[in-house]
Amino acid sequence: MRARIVFDLDGTLIDSLPDIRKLANGLLAQEGAEPLTMDEARGFVGDGAPAFIRRMREARGIPDSAQERLLNGYLAGYDDALGETRLYPGVREALEALAGRHALGVCTNKPISPTKAALAHFGIADLFGAVLGGDSLPVRKPDPGALRAVFERLGSGPEVYVGDGDVDAETAAAAGVPLLLFTEGYRKAPVEDLPHRATFDDWQALPGLVDEVLS
Repeated sequence: MRARIVFDLDGTLIDSLPDIRKLANGLLAQEGAEPLTMDEARGFVGDGAPAFIRRMREARGIPDSAQERLLNGYLAGYDDALGETRLYPGVREALEALAGRHALGVCTNKPISPTKAALAHFGIADLFGAVLGGDSLPVRKPDPGALRAVFERLGSGPEVYVGDGDVDAETAAAAGVPLLLFTEGYRKAPVEDLPHRATFDDWQALPGLVDEVLS
């Protein structure tokens, strides 16, 4: 059975947090502010670049008036912030296995330009039939419209969403789509507090989980 499988990006397919933190800390250094810890950066991701910058500012007491300037600086360096970003182990193999049988897409709150840059950097862009970023539509996750839009671009068939965090769980629930939850990403809440169909911590297990959901 050919299904439509949509993936989150940061914390799901790629571990980009070191580069996100490095980019943010460069901006904070220019403001004379203390750098973010890795835990702080992890807590700020998930809702898109504007929310990340707002949370970063608030944590360092930087006024609202700096939001646009800092966001523009962040976005200016985002496409190239890939030096320490890595695919999670087994991602490429799992995607290639699934792409032979199903239609794959990406729905992320990361802006579309750095999203495409990351997919191209890792040589996996051609595996996806539809990719939407946080600035591709008037809405973004957890609004289910963002996820639904990717599914619509993939045609017809059963739907599965693969993500790692709180926003993904909320989005999947709102869209009425089964979530396969990757537990090694940027999740903030305990697994048991997030609605999901199944969990996995090893990408080798994903094709089998998809088969179970579709059976």
